[in-house]
Amino acid sequence: MKLETARLILRPFVLTDASDVLEYLKEPAVNCFQSMKLNSLEDAQKEMQKRTSETEYYFAIVLKDSGKVIGEIDAYPESGEPHTDSPKDTFSPCWMLNQAYQGKGFAFEAAHAFFDYLFSQKGARRIYAYTEDYNTASQNLCKKLGMRFEGLFKEFVSFVKNADGSPRYENTMQWAILKSEWETLRK
Repeated sequence: MKLETARLILRPFVLTDASDVLEYLKEPAVNCFQSMKLNSLEDAQKEMQKRTSETEYYFAIVLKDSGKVIGEIDAYPESGEPHTDSPKDTFSPCWMLNQAYQGKGFAFEAAHAFFDYLFSQKGARRIYAYTEDYNTASQNLCKKLGMRFEGLFKEFVSFVKNADGSPRYENTMQWAILKSEWETLRK
């Protein structure tokens, strides 16, 4: 599976992506990605071995002109209602871009293509995203994608620890867009 935009290709990861992925995962820019941190090329190669089997909902963001991996985007289907047999038509995407490529419209280009894929080909009814309250770049991306702000969760989750070892809780914002809203924006 491959998605193309004007400047990007979204495709499954391959083993040779390891050094490019290490570039942006050696020092993740946002706390929510700290658990994905890679310390060496060997760690990145092991991670690529895991990722090569995830091809339907997990994509490398690749520059079309050079083949360089500059980030990633993924989302997996989940049920709209917990503990029921309701359809798995809700997705919560996660995107990450190498800091050297931020601010150039690549995240929007990739996310727009990915959302279109989820709505048109994967049966998405609703897409929602979480952003930390300090991550204004992701908040702006959500707005540009037409997502609505749905709420602020105070001290919602902890990804890192304080100096004393206690959890550092972060305020988390939720954004969402429905398929009907996406289709209206596309007209």
